[in-house]
Amino acid sequence: MPELPDVEGFRQVLESCAKGRVIRRVDVRDAGVLHGVDAGRLRDALEGRRFGTPERHGKWLLARTGGPTLVLHFGMTGRLVCGHAEDPVEAHDRVLFTLGGGRQLRFRDQRKLQGLWLAHDESDVEALLRRQGPDALAVGRAEFEEVLSSRRGHLKTALTDQSVLAGLGNLLADEILWRARLRPDRGARDLNREDRRRLYDEMRRTLRSSVTAGCVPPRDSWLTGHRDDRDPRCPRCDTGLRRSRMGGRGTVWCPQCQPDG
Repeated sequence: MPELPDVEGFRQVLESCAKGRVIRRVDVRDAGVLHGVDAGRLRDALEGRRFGTPERHGKWLLARTGGPTLVLHFGMTGRLVCGHAEDPVEAHDRVLFTLGGGRQLRFRDQRKLQGLWLAHDESDVEALLRRQGPDALAVGRAEFEEVLSSRRGHLKTALTDQSVLAGLGNLLADEILWRARLRPDRGARDLNREDRRRLYDEMRRTLRSSVTAGCVPPRDSWLTGHRDDRDPRCPRCDTGLRRSRMGGRGTVWCPQCQPDG
């Protein structure tokens, strides 16, 4: 499932492929990925416009045009692909944006769990994002500690709740908690100041590395690199990793490195 680093990578694809280019044609091959707008209105709103500098908030991507804003969410399997208008169309290419200079931007998505919205003005953008918390990559330490300390429930659930913090998903949350040596089932409000500071620092480090990689990298030195092993063991202490479910999500943690608080 795309998380913040993946969507930041899609933002970079959009910027390098489309920024400053006129949208010559919009081809909707599957209207099932459109939300609140039909294919005709999407074409009328965007054709002839020019893509500006894209923005990201959490897992949402904002494709600015100087008028309407195309808003994208990638669900579990969505992605943006940059190519040329003459490239063969693939089965899961849902919407094609043919741009000036012969380039083509494609929204490709197998499962179609989210998709594309059209925001006519800034109030529409705000309405779409109103339930999102601060962006995990941009949030300051003080705001992070404030939103976390006021949250009831388990720490893992709080980190993956997009209304608390936007951008973190299952892989990132497990990796960050492992690095911070905090159990995922600790109460979010039970952390002391040092716990919260360590958690914030490890979140920042993990996000910076992941954004550089364009994903949560399955490195040997990372928890992510071992969570799917047949006999998963902690890369730090070689203890067998534990698996559980929390908030409906598969959770992986080390009982030695992440002891009960």
